[in-house]
Amino acid sequence: MLDKIDSENVLFLDIETVPAFPEYSQMSDRMQKLWDKKSERFSSYNNTPNELASSEQLYARAGIYAEFGKIICISVGAFFKGEFRIKSFSGHDEKMLLTEFAELLNKRYNRPEHLLCAHNGKEFDFPYIARRMLVVGISLPKILDLAGKKPWEVNHLDTMELWKFGDYKNYTSLDLLAAIFNITTPKDDIDGSQVAEVYYKDNDLARIVSYCTKDVLTVAQVFRSYRGEPLIEESAVVVV
Repeated sequence: MLDKIDSENVLFLDIETVPAFPEYSQMSDRMQKLWDKKSERFSSYNNTPNELASSEQLYARAGIYAEFGKIICISVGAFFKGEFRIKSFSGHDEKMLLTEFAELLNKRYNRPEHLLCAHNGKEFDFPYIARRMLVVGISLPKILDLAGKKPWEVNHLDTMELWKFGDYKNYTSLDLLAAIFNITTPKDDIDGSQVAEVYYKDNDLARIVSYCTKDVLTVAQVFRSYRGEPLIEESAVVVV
């Protein structure tokens, strides 16, 4: 199937997310209670009763849940006339960056042949973006709106799912795939677990955007490796 896809019809993407607030105490009482219930589940699952962390201590993990987090960067990459062009939508105003991203999808990725591709995108990136768009009041672009669609009508590619080959219990990180395909690691500075600290404590959004663009390039490199194609040359990468 992959060999039949026109690479120029694929939009590669990656997102970076953080907890909606710097601290647990800044949430409303209502949201604190809901986070308490949410965090109880994975606290009791991962620890013994004597080792249970408080919901406040676990709040650093809130960014992975669309109900308690927010998107601070979406980086996208696309092949065009021999180049791989990367653009990032980032900022402290989540609605603004999601609006700009939705405009891109509505304008340029709205036909049946268009595809979105991310690593673990079907479990994380695509649903997270869709949920956050609804939260901030943005209508879903056609390519993200799955309501009523049959599985073969969903135009989403997932480099992690493609690597499973039906082995649904398997999880393989993007960094590991980069290593086995001899692709430059995207984790040469920070990794996903450090994004919230870099954002809230270091106030260094630019560093996060740089990390996100590396992930997008790596997803595209893995995609090309799956197809038996040469890796994208550094000279062909254009950040716009």
